[in-house]
Amino acid sequence: MTTSIEGRIAEELGVQERQVKAAVELLDGGSTVPFIARYRKEATEMLDDAQLRTLEERLRYLRELEDRRTAVLDSVREQGKLDAELEARIRAAETKARLEDIYLPFKPKRRTKAQIAREAGLEPLADGLLGDPSVEPSAAAAAFVDADKGVADAAAALDGARAILTERFSEDADLTGELRERMWSRGRVVAKVREGKEEAGAKFADYFDFSEPFTALPSHRVLAMLRGEKEDVLDLVLEPEDGEEAGQPGPSAYENMVARRFGVADRGRPGDAWLRETVRWAWRTRILVHLGIDLRLRLRTAAEDEAVRVFASNLRDLLLAAPAGTRATLGLDPGFRTGVKVAVVDATGKVVATDVIHPHVPANKWEQSLATLERLAREHRVELIAIGNGTASRETDKLAGELCERHPELKLTKVMVSEAGASVYSASAFASQELPDMDVSLRGAVSIARRLQDPLAELVKIDPKSIGVGQYQHDLAEVKLSRSLDAVVEDCVNGVGVDVNTASAPLLSRVSGIGSGLAENIVAHRDTNGPFRSRRALKDVARLGPKAYEQCAGFLRIRGGDDPLDASSVHPEAYPVVRTMVKRTGGDVASLVGNTGVLRSLRPDDFVDEKFGLPTVTDILRELEKPGRDPRPAFRTATFREGVEKIGDLAPDMVLEGVVTNVAAFGAFVDVGVHQDGLVHVSAMSRTFVKDPREVVKPGDIVKVKVMDVDIPRKRISLTLRLDDEAAAGGGQGPRRERNGQGGEGRPPRQRQGEQDRRQAGQGGGGQGGGGQGGGRRQGGQGRQGGDQGRDRRGTGASRQAAPANSAMADALRRAGLTGGAERDGRKR
Repeated sequence: MTTSIEGRIAEELGVQERQVKAAVELLDGGSTVPFIARYRKEATEMLDDAQLRTLEERLRYLRELEDRRTAVLDSVREQGKLDAELEARIRAAETKARLEDIYLPFKPKRRTKAQIAREAGLEPLADGLLGDPSVEPSAAAAAFVDADKGVADAAAALDGARAILTERFSEDADLTGELRERMWSRGRVVAKVREGKEEAGAKFADYFDFSEPFTALPSHRVLAMLRGEKEDVLDLVLEPEDGEEAGQPGPSAYENMVARRFGVADRGRPGDAWLRETVRWAWRTRILVHLGIDLRLRLRTAAEDEAVRVFASNLRDLLLAAPAGTRATLGLDPGFRTGVKVAVVDATGKVVATDVIHPHVPANKWEQSLATLERLAREHRVELIAIGNGTASRETDKLAGELCERHPELKLTKVMVSEAGASVYSASAFASQELPDMDVSLRGAVSIARRLQDPLAELVKIDPKSIGVGQYQHDLAEVKLSRSLDAVVEDCVNGVGVDVNTASAPLLSRVSGIGSGLAENIVAHRDTNGPFRSRRALKDVARLGPKAYEQCAGFLRIRGGDDPLDASSVHPEAYPVVRTMVKRTGGDVASLVGNTGVLRSLRPDDFVDEKFGLPTVTDILRELEKPGRDPRPAFRTATFREGVEKIGDLAPDMVLEGVVTNVAAFGAFVDVGVHQDGLVHVSAMSRTFVKDPREVVKPGDIVKVKVMDVDIPRKRISLTLRLDDEAAAGGGQGPRRERNGQGGEGRPPRQRQGEQDRRQAGQGGGGQGGGGQGGGRRQGGQGRQGGDQGRDRRGTGASRQAAPANSAMADALRRAGLTGGAERDGRKR
């Protein structure tokens, strides 16, 4: 009996089929994953958002599989070739690949040699030779010579028979599946540099003579090699097995599998040699080519899936980074010739002042610039200075540092902020609507200031692919990447909640049940009628019907409105439960909200009814205790060490505090305040085996690291989280040993792999356009981690820079060269 789609998903997720059916019904009814995860826990029996996202993806795949299965059945049926056994095989196919294997012999194709041979009447010859190898092939073929049918002689007849058998051998679905899995488990990729491409393709040097099993290849290496091949630097060969199919004499194991499948054996009979040669021909010209295409696609797909997962995880961490909060902020968008653009936003994010200063070359108006910044900071009671990390950031950071040092009474804190995507926002249609009378260049400074206050609210205005926290993102399938990133943004926005009276249209458009059109209508209604006083008032918004209200209401917050519950995540449909609690405790809703003692005295079971189960009641009590709580971490800063300002100030054995800026498959990049991130390779993260670096750290974490090795010419910093590791002597001038005994003489294999991964990271996105304008722009292939001569995240003395837990997350991969060109702004200053 064929398992239903819901049953199959339930088995994969390890849950009950009824849970999956309930979730599918809700999804088909227009409910979003955030809504189902938060407000329909009883229906799905507590499926969480991660399970629901997986369910949604598998549902899409399996429905596409069913649509394709129907099309295949219709096609074979129309050909008159569908029998019960074939239909059963088609219906039993569990993957798209298996389905296509079965369909291959029946798939309409251009006129092949085998088809021409059949038309010439040579199929009986092929069947006869395969069924009775005791017949001498040439003698048997003589009977099929027919010049009128294009069979000039016995040799031509045998060629036609071979073409028929070759097609038959190569289109056996079961055999193809077995061969594919053997090749996947035992095969390898071999990369070689193309002649004369050594210099032009130097960024791919790690793959000039490279070989690794399919199953051991991490995603970033696969994508790097595919890019090298695309840029005509590398030749890639997929070898079936290590040492096999590489010129060794004798039949391969794969040819033997084909021979056994069709009863071909060398027993000295007249037809055996011809049949063995036909098997060899089929393997080398058809089957191996087909498997190569399949496995290349499989490698790419697996690599893309992992790259998308990494991108999505990093984006999630970036969006959920700690907000600095409602604090007046001065944003600085650095530049040389065109000056430093300045914008001051108040605690609500409203722009209250803008200016342009010219402290750097060629104008060199340092003192005037300091005076301007001091006036703005004092006049608007600025607490934070957000400095964009692009061109001239180092010099601008020093300017801000001097301001802090000269005016300690202002109590300013300066923070380096990633400006990735700022120019995309500045030139966007929404920026024109939001800041219509402001010069495009000043809008970037506004964005930089606001993204420090609330990274989620500001970054949703930018296409996620322009934020720059992915690896090889321009090599990924557009639909797959966009779908995954949109899901992350949706989950993050709804997880935090949105103030409907202050949110921008882009932020509102990410709320469950609200698209861009409804978001614009909400803003227009707010502008016309003033702030919303209650969630009920949302029903007055044009085109916001009952279904949209159901989906969005719980995620929208109204602070200071008519009903205290409207500022919480309690859904309006559950307000009667709260009213019942109020009756039980006396008083009113306002006195119950936040009253921990009273709330903890209530038993959730007492408020369960036929509509609201224990999970919902428990959530309500938890929310009432801390209404509207923000799930994001508190804003913290890491203090960089005094006197360590550039890579040359580092020395082995230094223990420093830093901020994790990005996590890749091979380790984590950490900003320790020297304008060049260091790499903690996965092998240096823990004394125990670490499969995924994200199990140990995530972007934004503040960590203590020890400097292991410093390579100034190549701008490489090797760090460890294991503070008792022994550093290399001489700061990169010689090899080192690890105390745990991994590696003996010189660097251990994992450390050497870390260097290869870091070099290859530089080849990745940066090699394809990660370079940029000006001295502060990251060069994708430069130093492989990106080197930035134009950055300085610190001031001096009293103005020592504090690195925020939410800064530079999007910047790390750009510094690592892991992004392509489009996600980096590259603004000329």
